[in-house]
Amino acid sequence: MPPSESSPADVDLSVQLGRLALPNPILVASGTFGYAREMEQLVDLDRLGGIIPKTITRLPRPGNAPWRTVEASSGLLNSIGLDNDGIDAFLEHHLPYLARLQSPLIVSIAGRSHDEFVAMAAKLAGFSGIDAVELNISCPNVSGGVDFGTDPELCGKLVAGVRGSCDLPILAKLTPNVTSIASIAEAAAAAGADALSLINTVLGMAVDWRQRRPLLGNVLGGLSGPAIKPIALRCVYQVSQAVDIPLVGIGGIATIDDVMEFLVAGASAVQIGTANYYDPAVSMKLLDQLPAAVASLEATRVASVVGSLQRADAPPAAPPASSAT
Repeated sequence: MPPSESSPADVDLSVQLGRLALPNPILVASGTFGYAREMEQLVDLDRLGGIIPKTITRLPRPGNAPWRTVEASSGLLNSIGLDNDGIDAFLEHHLPYLARLQSPLIVSIAGRSHDEFVAMAAKLAGFSGIDAVELNISCPNVSGGVDFGTDPELCGKLVAGVRGSCDLPILAKLTPNVTSIASIAEAAAAAGADALSLINTVLGMAVDWRQRRPLLGNVLGGLSGPAIKPIALRCVYQVSQAVDIPLVGIGGIATIDDVMEFLVAGASAVQIGTANYYDPAVSMKLLDQLPAAVASLEATRVASVVGSLQRADAPPAAPPASSAT
């Protein structure tokens, strides 16, 4: 094999999200993978780059009234409403199982106030087996769910507060339902976030015109799936130009081409969401295909291709050397 070519077997899949080291960039998104136990017959959980279980809140939440999901063109509308049994039930019933897995565990939390977020993060920091915390400040399906993700000042104060009370790496999950996602990202980065997750769902709705009623019980919901991929890619690219911390791409990712597009656009890792519903083993397929895709760019490390996108008016760039770091 000529020196300039790379072999899939030689590709280093590991990535770094600030203080959080991942064995590979393929993660599963919160709310689409249960608490992992449900998927153990279909997925080799220990191969995943990271597991993000369903978002938890301080107290149990019953969620929103039905309908909670509606299929849309090239996507899924959901208005689950953060249905969960609360942080204490998570720590007692789910963490012991999740902590035994080899994959890094990133716990997603949502709070109704600044102090609630801070207290939850501090509580999680006291338990072993948790590798990072993802702040869900972008859920459009609950009252106040996006408050901290739409105001740069509130976002920055929240990230700083969590950073001060918790020594775990912090990912802030941002919403696309803002005028400038880059300004929110800059505030989170300046306050000490280790990485940013982009994006949560896009606000939408569905209507039964014959009955003249909304289909979702909460009227509005979050659109996910292939329909939002161009929006997610745009957000990743824009934010990558504004901050220096790592990004995690989310939105419509189902194929190896999707994964590589997000990496090249500026994401260091990706989360698989809606695709888990119709192809539960999709993450395994992507992991199998990733080394060859990276090697096809004559790179030996995933990190070498991150953010390598060239502007349309720029001359073609030389491929990265196989020894690039």
